[in-house]
Amino acid sequence: MKIKDIVCSKSRTGFFFDDQRAIKSHALKDGESYKGDAVTGGFTHIRMPGEAISIMILLEDGQIATGDCAAVQYSGAGGRDPLFLADEYIEVIDKHIKPELVGRTLNSFRRLAKEIDLMINPETGEQYHTAIRYGLSQAILDAVAKAKHTIMARVIEIEYQLLGCETTVPIFMQSGDNRYNNVDKMIIKGADVLPHGLINNVPDKLGYHGEKLKEYIVWLRERVLELRDKDDYSPVLHLDVYGTIATIFDNNYIKMVDYMEELSHAAKPLLLRIEGPIDVEDRKGQMEALKEITAMIDKRNIEVEIVADEWCNTFEDIKYFADNKAGHMVQIKTPDLGSIHNTIEAVLYCKKLGIGAYQGGTCNETDGSARACVHVAMATEPDQMLAKPGMGVDEGFMIVYNEMNRIKAIKKMLCREMAIC
Repeated sequence: MKIKDIVCSKSRTGFFFDDQRAIKSHALKDGESYKGDAVTGGFTHIRMPGEAISIMILLEDGQIATGDCAAVQYSGAGGRDPLFLADEYIEVIDKHIKPELVGRTLNSFRRLAKEIDLMINPETGEQYHTAIRYGLSQAILDAVAKAKHTIMARVIEIEYQLLGCETTVPIFMQSGDNRYNNVDKMIIKGADVLPHGLINNVPDKLGYHGEKLKEYIVWLRERVLELRDKDDYSPVLHLDVYGTIATIFDNNYIKMVDYMEELSHAAKPLLLRIEGPIDVEDRKGQMEALKEITAMIDKRNIEVEIVADEWCNTFEDIKYFADNKAGHMVQIKTPDLGSIHNTIEAVLYCKKLGIGAYQGGTCNETDGSARACVHVAMATEPDQMLAKPGMGVDEGFMIVYNEMNRIKAIKKMLCREMAIC
């Protein structure tokens, strides 16, 4: 089966592009907007509507495969690729990429995905934007699956010789700024991991001495115990603090670890994960900081897990952080890795080393990219997967949960009919 044609359309994502540097330094929240000037290249406002590109691959037999090019909410920050604007990049795909792919045979996702990831833009001499590689590889995976008359998860399992997940992957829901009402939704729906929390501001969300975050964790624990309908429901508390713990303790690791120990006690009997306790604005420095903090926590047997995120963007970054145990868990932020074969290999690499694999992403994705990521997760079995897109909880959870259960049901049917298990 060959690629007959490729068509692109402009799409909207489930959230926004936000200028993280501006938010950290001076922005003032104003309803769903921010007051202040943008500082990151490409941003005309601190908050801009999220954009994506839908790629549609027409197969010889008339089937149409799809994938969505999407970039993270905080584009241009933490070593990531710049702001992704659809009109600019549709022209790039039509001019340079489409001629390279039309006529190609769809016999191997892995081979084609790697080829796409290494393509060079003749105008810049560099790899294409991570969002382009992300969406193209989704479309290629879907196209290969359609050519082979199976589902995307099975293509991954076959090409990587994996057994795949027989149940479902734990789902991590994110609250956005609505970190109280959205938590109620999460508990009622039985979230495995919650609430993310978006703790990106010291005075309003963490407190000048960390008192607000501690109070919030106590509230989370009590709310879980109050609303749960089963005594054994014990979700992991996972909070992304965007380096603010280091900010209030002036990068003093001892004080930071002491504080996180307090937080772990406040969370009990629930397990606590802290994502991004420090951000030193540098890849090597970030790895070294998280490595030392993780070692200190382990030496003191503190029941808190550190999650690496900032400056851990590419597959090579993830290997670098995992090899050095810079964190107990690494977020594999799917759009930042470009082609999704990198996400597959990153999950498998972390699992091989015994490092927690969090297949993440961003609220700023689409329903299409989220579904493709579910197939990756059901084939590779990460420790948790982000419910996405959006910050409303219900929609992202519905998309991910339903796709997981569809895959599980289809795989059971395939087991019976084709004896593939």
